[in-house]
Amino acid sequence: MRTIGNLLWLVLAGWWLALLYALAGLIACVLIITIPFGIAAFRIAGYALWPFGRTIVVAPGAGLLSIIGNIIWVLLFGWELFLAHLAAGVLLLITIIGIPFGIASLKMSVLALVPLGTRVVDAHDARVPSYSRQPTPVR
Repeated sequence: MRTIGNLLWLVLAGWWLALLYALAGLIACVLIITIPFGIAAFRIAGYALWPFGRTIVVAPGAGLLSIIGNIIWVLLFGWELFLAHLAAGVLLLITIIGIPFGIASLKMSVLALVPLGTRVVDAHDARVPSYSRQPTPVR
């Protein structure tokens, strides 16, 4: 099911959102000081291209530098990418088939504002608090 969702996402919105992130990454890599922004943009471009089955987690140890970096990111690239996700989300929510993809785009819009201090991981590898883990069934 993830593959079908990813293929539909790719056709409906994923390719051009990933293209915007790749363009932001290329622009950010022009200057040495903004290369971390470029790396974050390329990482999120991959996520925007193929999001289902993966999730975003907050990286442990992300501190003051990631907060300052996210503020600079919002001023340079984040607000444009946020608006692109918002536009894609609204357009996808108009159709019945696009509702889950519109919701996904709106969830990704937050990531467009604060990409530093996060990681893209497989959905199965995401950390789940110990109090909410279900026991593994014995086979």
